[in-house]
Amino acid sequence: MDFDDERPQQQVTGVVIITLPPSDNPSFGKTITAFTLANDVLPQSLTTQEPDQVLPTTRVVSSPPPSSQSPQLGFSFSGFFSENPRKLLGFLGVSLFALLLYSSCFSSTFVELRNSNDNDDDDKPQSFIFPLYHKLGAAHLELKLGRFVDVVDKENLVVSINGGAMETKMVNKLVAANSVVMDSSATILPVRGNVYPDGLYFTYMLLGNPQRPYFLDIDTGSDLTWIQCDAPCSSCAKGANPLYKPTKVNIVASGDSMCMEVQKNQKPQICETCQQCDYEIEYADRSSSLGVLAKDKLHLVTANGSITNLDVVFGCAYDQQGILLNTLSKTDGILGLSKAKVSLPSQLASKGIINNVVGHCLATDVTSGGYMFLGDDFVPNWGMSWVPMLGSPSIEFYHTQLVKINYGSSSLSLGAKDSDKARVVFDSGSSYTYFTKQAYAELVSSLSEVSELGFIKDASDPTLPVCWRAPFPIRTIMDVKKYFKTLTLQFGSKWWIISKKFHIPPEGYLIISFPVMQKKGNVCLGILDGSNVHDGSTFILGDISLRGQLVVYDNEKQKIGWGPSGCGKPSRFKSLPSFEG
Repeated sequence: MDFDDERPQQQVTGVVIITLPPSDNPSFGKTITAFTLANDVLPQSLTTQEPDQVLPTTRVVSSPPPSSQSPQLGFSFSGFFSENPRKLLGFLGVSLFALLLYSSCFSSTFVELRNSNDNDDDDKPQSFIFPLYHKLGAAHLELKLGRFVDVVDKENLVVSINGGAMETKMVNKLVAANSVVMDSSATILPVRGNVYPDGLYFTYMLLGNPQRPYFLDIDTGSDLTWIQCDAPCSSCAKGANPLYKPTKVNIVASGDSMCMEVQKNQKPQICETCQQCDYEIEYADRSSSLGVLAKDKLHLVTANGSITNLDVVFGCAYDQQGILLNTLSKTDGILGLSKAKVSLPSQLASKGIINNVVGHCLATDVTSGGYMFLGDDFVPNWGMSWVPMLGSPSIEFYHTQLVKINYGSSSLSLGAKDSDKARVVFDSGSSYTYFTKQAYAELVSSLSEVSELGFIKDASDPTLPVCWRAPFPIRTIMDVKKYFKTLTLQFGSKWWIISKKFHIPPEGYLIISFPVMQKKGNVCLGILDGSNVHDGSTFILGDISLRGQLVVYDNEKQKIGWGPSGCGKPSRFKSLPSFEG
């Protein structure tokens, strides 16, 4: 574009777009389009064409010429903003606010997946997705939260593996501090389960050679994955599948690094005859599992259909006690998903199979359990709230810091040692949610307002500590939702506008029970007094409050994220893998 040399003082900003003709039909010629922003009249534009081509009409788009009597009316974005810096800042501020508002209101949890265009890279870590399922007919409250502590010696611990007796005095105990019984390329795993009446959600894995399916409760609060096994079994639940039967080749030696990891918090003991790695797990509900570490092939199918077979270490559990004998009527063991080195995701990450990221999505719809995944390919880039994990060398839980909690617009006391903040543990192995003693008492007090609407406390209902009889027949939470308020957990800052918030709607803390001899249901509070659970000053978010959310534990970046979701399936999947169980 040539400019008039007689008018050098004029400033013109413009863009010229030249479109070449198709290679298979050059007769269409070139198209030249000019866009200008200026305070003066654009000089006549000149276009050229090849001698042997027919050039179609060229459209030139320019600013309208300003009036010679009123040159100040000519508009230029650059001139306007350079002369009005405040307006520029205001414009940028409004634009940024609009972008944030749009992303928060209209972004879907599954808008965009990381590394979605890298499926052809065979060298990068993979991800695996699993469907989740309901534990139909297993009406038990479960709480499986624990940590490693010193072990008490046990004499005469004998396990027979293929007829060979092996004796050891080295036992590991996984217990919860102050735990007591409650007074009342990518892999996705499908998930089944619900909170009430079934207790937990479970998935399945294929293990051994030949491979066999095993149904496992998903538990982000447990380190070790274990399966009931015939070693032989001295006390096992009925289970969903035949017991796993190990051979001597499968047994992990006491000197193995994984055994040392399991027993790292024990006092040093000498055991010259130990040929295996024994463990004992005691959970917060006082159920327990005793076994030996084993190693076998785990069969995982990636998103693109390829099969990954690798050795993993797990527990061969031959002695279950307590509530486990009831809760394992529909499953075969527990899938440990904590950030401990012995957990399944940590083992896969140490082999370079996945990035150490765990996610689960528990569906609120009882007909759809949801899904879980290992690896970071299914983590959304948009629609998630992220908070940092709290680090602790002795605690492998997924926990973060809470700064405020509200029931509706009413603030509740945190009730922690530090009154300004408290810890929150995300635990998929707990059926219900637990508040500190003070926060729980204030919540129950706030909920007493429903008595003015005709709800009457029903002390005869044994389902949970607090239940109400409604003044009308109820079948689902939707029948009573409007009479209760949303709980909001606030993270990061007490300033509402800049904090991260985890919302728990009424369906995230209420259940409907149907007491015997009653024709209509009661509504019960699924939040319990946690003063005797863990250290008594920690909030525990269980399955009831995690439903309807995609929750991600990113151990690579040490952060926890969540976002609302229907939990049907990630957008990259037409359908989840399934099985009959």
